[in-house]
Formats: sequence, C-alpha cells, structure tokens
Amino acid sequence: MKNTLQKLGPGLLFAGAAIGVSHLVQSTRAGADFGLGLLWALLLVNFFKYPFFQFGPRYALATGESLLAGYAKLGKGVIVTYFVLTIATMFTIQTAVTIVTAGLAVELFGISSNIVYWGVVITLICATLLSFGRYGLLDQGMKVIIIVLSISTFVAAFLAFGQSKDIEWTQVLPASTTGFAFLIAFMGWMPGPLDISVWHSLWSLEKKKRMQNLTVKQSLFDFNVGYLTTIVLGVCFVLLGTLVMYGTGIGFSSSGGAFAQQLIALYTSSLGNGAYWIIGIAAFTTMFSTTLTTLDASPRAMAKTAQILQLPIVMSSYLFWILVLVIGTCAVFFFLLSNMGALVQLATILSFITAPFYGLINFLLVSGRHMPENYRPNGLMRVWSIAGLVFLTGFTIWYLSTFLI
Repeated sequence: MKNTLQKLGPGLLFAGAAIGVSHLVQSTRAGADFGLGLLWALLLVNFFKYPFFQFGPRYALATGESLLAGYAKLGKGVIVTYFVLTIATMFTIQTAVTIVTAGLAVELFGISSNIVYWGVVITLICATLLSFGRYGLLDQGMKVIIIVLSISTFVAAFLAFGQSKDIEWTQVLPASTTGFAFLIAFMGWMPGPLDISVWHSLWSLEKKKRMQNLTVKQSLFDFNVGYLTTIVLGVCFVLLGTLVMYGTGIGFSSSGGAFAQQLIALYTSSLGNGAYWIIGIAAFTTMFSTTLTTLDASPRAMAKTAQILQLPIVMSSYLFWILVLVIGTCAVFFFLLSNMGALVQLATILSFITAPFYGLINFLLVSGRHMPENYRPNGLMRVWSIAGLVFLTGFTIWYLSTFLI
C-alpha cells in the first residue's frame, strides 16, 4: 500500500488542478441552477476528454520527453500556437482560481474584506513556496489535500442526500443564451482545460527523475486514480448544489466573499455548524492547492516552450515566468476585476474553444511516428479519440455560431 502511494503523484496533481474552479464553482452552480439536469454534460465531457488527458503521461513515460517536445516535432507552427494560446489564457485562468481562493480567505480569516488584497497575498505566498519547494512540495502535499477534500465532500453529499426530498433526474439542454453559455463554461473546465495534459507530461517527467523504475503502466494507473477522483467529486458537487440550493430561488453570488459563504453553507447545512472550520479549511486548502498548482504549471510549460523555440535565455527560466505570471495576475486584480462570475466564465469558455486544438495535436502525436509503436493507442482508443474530437469540435462550432454570427 505504501509503495503504491509513493508512486502516485502527477495524477493527484492533475486532480488538484482540476477540482478547483470546475468543481467548487461550476459544478455547485450547475446543481443550484439546473438541479441534476446537466449531469449528462459532466459525464459526457469527462468521457470524451479522457483519451487526450491520458496521452500526456503516456507520451512522457514512453518517450522520456514532454508533450511540448513532441509538439515541436509536429512542426514549429504547433509549438508557436501553444505559446500564443498559453499567453492569451494563463493570466485569466490564474486570476480565476486565485480570486475564488481569496474569497474563501475573506470568509474564513476576516483580517480584511478586500478580496484584491487577499488575491495578491495568496499569489505572492504561492510564488515564494514554488521558488524554494518546486515539485517536491506539490507531490507530497497534494496527497493529503485530495484525501481530506474527498472524505468531507463524500460525507456532505451523503448526508444531504439522506435529508432531501425527491430528486428530479430529468436531463436538460439549456435553451436560453445565458444557459447555453454556462453549459460551455461548465464543460470547458470539466474536469479541467485540456492543456493540463501538457502540465501532466511535465510532472510525470519530474516524478520519473525521483523514481527511476516508474513505468508507463504505473503512470497510467496514477492518472486513472486522479481522473476517477475528479469525476466522482464532480458528481458530488452537482448533488450538493442540487440538494441544498436548487428550487430555493437562491443563486450563487458573483461576489467572491458572498460566494465563499454560500459554498461553505453547502457543507454546514448537511454536516452542521460545528463543521464550519473543518469544511472551510478543506475548501480553502483545495483552492489554494489549485492556485499553487497552476502557478507552477504555466511557468514550467512556458519555460520549456521558450527553450524549444530558442528564445532569449532569460525566457527559458522557470522563475522568470513565475514573475511574469505574478505581475500579470496582480494587474488583472487591480484593473480588470469587477465580477468574479464573469471572469470565471470567460476563462472556462476560452478553455473549451481551444480544446479541439489540444485534442487533435495530442492524438496526432501519440498515434504517429514519434511515439514508440508498442505504446501507441489501440483501435478502441483511436475510435474513442476521434469521437471525442467530433464532440468537442461540434460544441465549439455550435457555441461560436450562436454567439458570433
């Protein structure tokens, strides 16, 4: 058992990055606004995204290099496109996860009600930790965080389920423009944006450095544990939103502090007021871990991309990109932050409409000559991948045609 736990790591980092906004914010909001009506979307998007996420650790362990190195082999245009897309989205994504963490800090600690202040403080704390601890800190801490959050969420959902009235299981497709926009946002980060596959490949290589005997099979087991955890917890958060808020006429606030109060109330209404601090700290720790994970991953990926593109040497530095991301995130806090809900929705929609690109290049990479033949996806996985590309592309075209035409 101990040996198995030691081999877990990148998959739990994946779960830590994914469970944040997509679960605590989007899944609870889906339950509060639509009941269990969007459960189909949660399950389908997890199903169709699975191959593309799995290709990250598969490629890394099979070849000994990251997806980014593989992208470069597909052509300079691919790696340049990745660079541009990441620059375009990383500040919004980092701000979105950090502002939810800041809202929870306002609710829990009460030192200041200024959510921008908390956002800056949390960003600086994460940057400091990563500057000294780096991967080892993430690898060890995430195991405890995921266990604590999983237990508290399972218990809360179970107790809420036992106290509830009859549940309506009818599935719905939002008819309104606002509802459809939320559906796309919900799927955009469920369980996470597809570029996490790049992060996962980098984390897998870091894990390999520490465990030389780590195999592809063990890495995929680690990934599956993390992925299954995100699906089960996603369902739990939709259930909590449904059981506690659906039909009450109360929706989630777009204010960070008010949202945090409502989020913690989801748990305490089921577990009792005595659980306030336990649940509050669990939720805060989860979002803090997401903030920490994303602040590690984007700079790690950008430094590697800059190295591949042979950009100025300073741009190949992990610490340089942490500094850039910290400054950019703080700038968004001060100049662009007026509505948390809109910010989260923008970040998640951007992630969804770029998903077909990441899905396609991941599929081409692991199916082509750059992947050792015995590790390439089998016939079933290829069909699954093509179906996933059709699903993601279809919804993206539908969304763009609805809002841009």
